[in-house]
Amino acid sequence: MENGEIESQDEELPSRTGRQYRPVVAHDRAVLEMSSLESASSSRLPDREMSLKKIKVNAQGKMDSNAKEDPTQGGPNGPQRESKLELFGFDSLVNILGLKSMSGEQIPAPTSPRDGEDISITLGHPKPAAVKLGTMMGVFVPCLQNIMGIIYYIRFSWIVGMAGILQSLLLVSFCGLCTFLTGISLSAIATNGAMKGGGPYYLIGRALGPEVGVSIGLCFFLGNAVAGSLYVLGAVETFLNAVPSAGIFQGSTTSVNTTAGVAEQIQNPSLHDLQVYGIVVTILLVFIVFGGVKMINRVAPAFLIPVLFSVFCIFIGVFLAKKDDPSPGITGLSLTTFKDNLGSDYQLTNSAGVPDTNGTVYWNFNALVGLFFPAVTGIMAGSNRSASLKDTQRSIPVGTLAASLTTTSLYLISVLLFGALATREKLLKDRLLTATVAWPLPAIIYVGIILSTLGAALQSLTGAPRLLAAIANDDILPVLNYFKVADGSEPYIATLFTAFICIGCVVLGNLDLISPTITMFFLLCYAGVNLSSFLLDLLDAPSWRPRWKFHHWSLSLLGASLCIVIMFLISWSFTVVSLALVSLIYYYVSLKGKAGDWGDGFKSAYFQLALRSLRSLGGIYSSLNNVAKNTNIPDLLS
Repeated sequence: MENGEIESQDEELPSRTGRQYRPVVAHDRAVLEMSSLESASSSRLPDREMSLKKIKVNAQGKMDSNAKEDPTQGGPNGPQRESKLELFGFDSLVNILGLKSMSGEQIPAPTSPRDGEDISITLGHPKPAAVKLGTMMGVFVPCLQNIMGIIYYIRFSWIVGMAGILQSLLLVSFCGLCTFLTGISLSAIATNGAMKGGGPYYLIGRALGPEVGVSIGLCFFLGNAVAGSLYVLGAVETFLNAVPSAGIFQGSTTSVNTTAGVAEQIQNPSLHDLQVYGIVVTILLVFIVFGGVKMINRVAPAFLIPVLFSVFCIFIGVFLAKKDDPSPGITGLSLTTFKDNLGSDYQLTNSAGVPDTNGTVYWNFNALVGLFFPAVTGIMAGSNRSASLKDTQRSIPVGTLAASLTTTSLYLISVLLFGALATREKLLKDRLLTATVAWPLPAIIYVGIILSTLGAALQSLTGAPRLLAAIANDDILPVLNYFKVADGSEPYIATLFTAFICIGCVVLGNLDLISPTITMFFLLCYAGVNLSSFLLDLLDAPSWRPRWKFHHWSLSLLGASLCIVIMFLISWSFTVVSLALVSLIYYYVSLKGKAGDWGDGFKSAYFQLALRSLRSLGGIYSSLNNVAKNTNIPDLLS
């Protein structure tokens, strides 16, 4: 029998509907078109696969019940009584249907309209996936590296001397509680669904709308960019204090009277040295950032391990210290010193923080909140890397809260140890008390401070450009189109813009002036995260189903309230300026921006309000009907 012929007992097959179908033959148009399609799409196949195969149809027609089956014949009733339809061979069929990849052969993939790249996909040989980070390296280490910064090394013992032990404990607990509650709200939102790049901006924008998200996101970007300058200046100041001969310009000298009435000279680095070295260090860090996330992940442990070792050396030195050893003013761990340092001693200082009766800066608890709060920020470092995590819904809550609790506990213990270690005068005048008491050499602390601050600066210069690129990629503000990047690409233009802002703040050269500015921007972002969680939890939207169950709307409301209170405690003028900046950005986005196509919390509130209104109308309708029936009055609503 020739190819394409049909072996069938009947010429026509009866159908269930009564229509008669003629059998398919080789010269039918459908068969010829499929044959030509096969020839065009599989020119490399052997000739035997290019020809049509036999089409065998064993129809269940009318048969003579007395007929005998011949096992040697391949007729319509062969050895096996089963219906068999073989239009084409399997290879030809999958080729015609576009399923050739099932056989393991490579086929070209369609071009992606988003990135414009043509990537060939092989089903049998999948493209190797990018390396994903776990909880430790993806969240805990970046958060710990951002939180453990310059404030702990060169300002924390001074804060203990100025505020005293009791108010220092209150200060650390107050700031730590604010960031911990923010971490809980962040965990709830991050575990509610898939989290893309952009960190806090993505969370706030999807919860409070694109206008609020862009406004707070841009302020948080500025906070990260300015924080980079804070860390760079801390590293440079520590280097110049450790190696005074490295200074290019003449430093300043401050004369301070001790309790014994003897004038003591304290050297301060030159402002121009801070500016020159700070600009050079910023440029070097930008080159590392240009290497991408892989380069940063390789460098991060080199910055973190010496930091942890330096903290260990500080604690060992505190326990080994004795009276006037290793420096005058050191008393060792003394109960008498602990009692003397319980209360506060707020006083005037110069611009460098050195006590001076003719100083221009007066410190109080509110001012210390603004100075210390950057020491507890950095909890967003893990969420900024959400696109690089294996399991964001597990890593972000565990890593963020663990880093927050670890650093807060470290600060509380350090308050008790520093308060019992040295006299008040020593705490206020020795800005590097941590290096003075470190075991075995102060040089270890200098190295730890420099690496800690450089590592934190590197994290800031890494997270800020990606945050700006995420805002630009949402295409809300056309003016940010210059910072758009394709998926998987490095935000080079955004990195250069961040470096420009960082260098501008480095030129100021004053840590105590930069720190409150950073605090305001971070507090605005934390308040936005808490308000987002509060709104979503209070509305109980159908899409609000976070996996992180240890949250409540009252905790989010408390966290947002603490953020606002801290902002006004630091400076009401800074708070008004920050809120005015956010309002201006919000107004600009409302006028020039494009509406986002995602459902935010405000839209959910409108939906819930409309739903409740409809339910109340339904209740009124039922009540009127019941009244009409009970009083034998015709249906009022018919």
